[in-house]
Amino acid sequence: KMAAAAAAVPLRVCHQEIVKFDLEIKAAVQDIRDCPGPLSALTELNAAVKEKFRQLRDRIQELEQMAKEQDKESEKQALLREVENHKKQMLSNQAAWRKANLACKIAIDNSEKDQLLQGRDILRQRKTTKESLAESASNITESLMGISRMMSQQVQQSEETVQTLANSSRTILEANEEFKSMSGTIQLGRKLITKYNRRELTDKLLIFLALALFLATVLYILKKRLFPFL
Repeated sequence: KMAAAAAAVPLRVCHQEIVKFDLEIKAAVQDIRDCPGPLSALTELNAAVKEKFRQLRDRIQELEQMAKEQDKESEKQALLREVENHKKQMLSNQAAWRKANLACKIAIDNSEKDQLLQGRDILRQRKTTKESLAESASNITESLMGISRMMSQQVQQSEETVQTLANSSRTILEANEEFKSMSGTIQLGRKLITKYNRRELTDKLLIFLALALFLATVLYILKKRLFPFL
């Protein structure tokens, strides 16, 4: 009786470990089925399940060996039937494992496709935004060019006015001897010349500032188009 009791302890331990590994495999298969990805996470779960299957297989083989060593034929056959049941359960778990992997991979592929489509939508939106900015920049450039042309015309008109005043001044100087009484008018003419000279300088400064703004705008547009990540 003591020998039989001693022999029952390894059997009981082996049974407990088989049940434990079976439950752990079922839980791991469910984790694989619910795995959201990525594939590296799925690979880690599969490695853990593979190790559980190895341990379960070893325990079933131990149980089978113990069954063959039983003295009583009835106990031997009962244990062998139990071994077969465990093997069938293990095959069932392996089939569930394969199905879970297939379902998980399909879900991950679909998720990656959705992310890819979302990425394309974002790129399309960015492209639209860039086109809108480019159009706005083009409109600004055209406006600046229009302002530049208008200022150029004003400068030309100012130069013509100054030239006219200069000619008038020469005429006044030539007739200075005859029209000494018009010195006040000549003085006024000189003041006008000085004023228009200042106006010319101001116009040239405005043209320079407009050109500088135009170049800065062109450089900004080129930077945004060629180096959008800066």
